[in-house]
Amino acid sequence: MRNSWLGVGLLAIFIGLVYVLNSMLMPFIASMVLAYLADPLTNYFQRLGMKRPLAVSLVFLVLLIVLTASLLIFIPLVIQQIKQLGEVMPDMFMWVENVLAPQVQEWTGYDLRAELTNVREVLVENWRDAGGYLAQALGQIGRSGMAFMTWITYIALIPVVTFYLLLDWKRMLRNFASLVPRQWADDTFRLARRCDEVLSSFLRGQLLVMLCLGVIYATGLTVMGLNFGLLIGFVAGLVSFVPFLGFIVGIAVALIVALFQFGTWWAVLGVIVVFSIGQAAESVILQPKLLGDKIGLHPVAVIFAVLAGGNLFGFTGVLLALPVAAVFMVLLRELNDRYKHSTFYNAEQGSLTPLNHHNGQGRHDERESS
Repeated sequence: MRNSWLGVGLLAIFIGLVYVLNSMLMPFIASMVLAYLADPLTNYFQRLGMKRPLAVSLVFLVLLIVLTASLLIFIPLVIQQIKQLGEVMPDMFMWVENVLAPQVQEWTGYDLRAELTNVREVLVENWRDAGGYLAQALGQIGRSGMAFMTWITYIALIPVVTFYLLLDWKRMLRNFASLVPRQWADDTFRLARRCDEVLSSFLRGQLLVMLCLGVIYATGLTVMGLNFGLLIGFVAGLVSFVPFLGFIVGIAVALIVALFQFGTWWAVLGVIVVFSIGQAAESVILQPKLLGDKIGLHPVAVIFAVLAGGNLFGFTGVLLALPVAAVFMVLLRELNDRYKHSTFYNAEQGSLTPLNHHNGQGRHDERESS
């Protein structure tokens, strides 16, 4: 009992420290997440015969190449499409209001025009004012030089801390394992392995699924000549961590853009084909190969954890949300398993056995008498 209260006290101290130091902890928690994600690749390079420092350096080189390629190729294209979307948004809303809304009203009897007028005014006004808001934000950052320098320092610390964490990742795990009380060791290590399965399933497997889906959607829409195809595909892949959400959001926006741009049913068919290919690839190839049979986090648990972490601890809470949710879900499953195997849960079986026996004996006697 005393050991249990000690564990509760240590947990309370940990939560208190996170709450007090949440802004300072951001680069360290972000570095831990990155190190966790990059550790399998580092281990792979080690299995090829490399020393740990060389393997970590090679991982950083790979990440630097990917980041540089994204900054030079992908991000400018996305920014360009966002600007183009801002330019055509008023015309698109006019088309939806004057062309699509009457069709919807004719088919369903629902009038969209009154609502679309208000939505269009709000979006167009805020889109035009976005530059002014950005300028005000940059000006505020400039006036608050200390805060700006603090954030720059935090961002610069992330790759440095990630490098050293990744370099000593195995040694740190061994040190933590050595601190676990021996009477808790077996259960702790078993639960830790289950937590790792949940986190690796979501953080590694699901991120790869999202990336692949984004590439499929963006490539397909761009090949068919759809405006903003890269942006729509990227957003659809980004929100696909919730089953079917990326598909619904992406295909809805793509269909509206296709009807506005081409105005033919062939364009609609092309959009449907692209997203159908993405869904088929996810079900047949991506999910089995990248996620396998690992237990992942439920989408509702992911959304709740991220929102709760952000409200409680800000950006630090967002970074901590998924690891904490994974541990919480594993502990809930453990409690459920122990409850299902407890004498309290199974006590009814003892009382049912004689009843079943008597029922079977009664049916046997009835057959004998008949």
